[in-house]
Amino acid sequence: MTQNHSKQFDEDALKNYLLDNAYDEMFESPANLHEQYRPLLNHFSSLPEGELERRKQAADLSFLNQGITFTVYGREEGVEQIFPYDLLPRIITSKEWETVERGLTQRIIALNLFLRDIYNEGRILADGVVPREVVYSCKHFRRQMVGLQVPRNVYVAVCGTDLIRMEDGEFVVLEDNLRVPSGVSYMLTNRRVMKRIFPQMFRSYNVRPIEQYTQALLGTLRSLAPEGRPEPNIVLLSPGVFNSAYFEHAYLARQMGIELVEGRDLVTHDNVVYMRTTSGLRRVDVIYRRVDDDFIDPLAFRPDSILGVAGLFNAYRAGNVTLANAFGTGVADDKALYAYVPDIIKYYLNEDPVLQNVKTYLLTDPASRQHVLQNLDKLVVKAVGESGGYGMLIGPQSTKAEQAIFAEKIKADPRNYIAQPTISFSRAPCLIGDALEPRHVDLRPYVLYGDKVTIVPGGLTRVALKKGSLVVNSSQGGGSKDTWVLSQ
Repeated sequence: MTQNHSKQFDEDALKNYLLDNAYDEMFESPANLHEQYRPLLNHFSSLPEGELERRKQAADLSFLNQGITFTVYGREEGVEQIFPYDLLPRIITSKEWETVERGLTQRIIALNLFLRDIYNEGRILADGVVPREVVYSCKHFRRQMVGLQVPRNVYVAVCGTDLIRMEDGEFVVLEDNLRVPSGVSYMLTNRRVMKRIFPQMFRSYNVRPIEQYTQALLGTLRSLAPEGRPEPNIVLLSPGVFNSAYFEHAYLARQMGIELVEGRDLVTHDNVVYMRTTSGLRRVDVIYRRVDDDFIDPLAFRPDSILGVAGLFNAYRAGNVTLANAFGTGVADDKALYAYVPDIIKYYLNEDPVLQNVKTYLLTDPASRQHVLQNLDKLVVKAVGESGGYGMLIGPQSTKAEQAIFAEKIKADPRNYIAQPTISFSRAPCLIGDALEPRHVDLRPYVLYGDKVTIVPGGLTRVALKKGSLVVNSSQGGGSKDTWVLSQ
């Protein structure tokens, strides 16, 4: 491809940079860069031969030394791996970010109102805006939460919403993660490594900071403490060292200056939660939990769980401890309910959504189901309760045999699946060997909601590092890159 930008990046390095109908984050057209990428490409052009590889090794070493790893379950080699990292940042202008910020603020407010409503008055169900059966058939709906008041009416205090960019460059929401969203530690450590590896370039770009996230998270958790606990004791509850996100749990607890605990470190007495310490029991007021509902209290949910705390739900119901996020929030990130979020926003806020949804087929509808079954080779099918890229069929990349298996699954349990068009979402430049090649990316910004909504400017850009792949999850061969939101 031909480029007429000022300081030309080596032609060999761009020989595999082919544009198609996907929106390209760097190139506006084969001959023109998006303006915000020009200094980046110029900087990379000016580096001596071998320098990029040297810096890539320095980045990998930094991740290894910090223990920034993840575990891929279900693979024979599935031990700890360095989280794959691409050296080229993804750059977002302040104008683009302003739209993202408005859309995410609107979304988290509406989803909190929705959760409060379905667990209390149920107005939206009575008015037929969201069908009762969609809510009540969701495996994450918790009957134990009905009629229970949560502090400040905040059900979702921490949210990670996945955005993609369509072919016209518009950001849309792919899915909401409202239970125990992960990945924010990679956002923070990516930035730290990037500032160390390219300090001069970073300074010249006027990038908005994200380092304040952990203190903003701490402030959010503090604002949700039970009444009469002005100096709340806050802990982070982790399933333990064998969890794939354990690095993140330890990292966030350390950054916030709070205790990292497991279920066995906590005990309930008279509906109050205590932490075992060397100097005796200490009351716990707020739990930032990274354990799913099912496993968090064997008396209220799964009796076979050894990860939780017996009696925790009773203490929660008594108002003596706050959990972030609240029990039962998973109903709002069910992929079937996702289809109704634009209506939910309109219902509670009387506003049109700032960020649109991707077209979604609900397979409980006979006509939609028939259409999907006839077009499995063209669509993406997802299990409604799965995450991490599991339980998916990407039609154009699937075999006839895989399509036949999914057809049977859909027929057997249509409520458990949704389908969406195969979207050619945006691609960003990545360093593959010593050349630049485009790879598909999404963006997961992190939204905090306590006494106010806080969104740090940026998020985790996940990259489908396998050529042609649309799956960005680290568990499926994806990686990440730093996300730069510009100040002006």
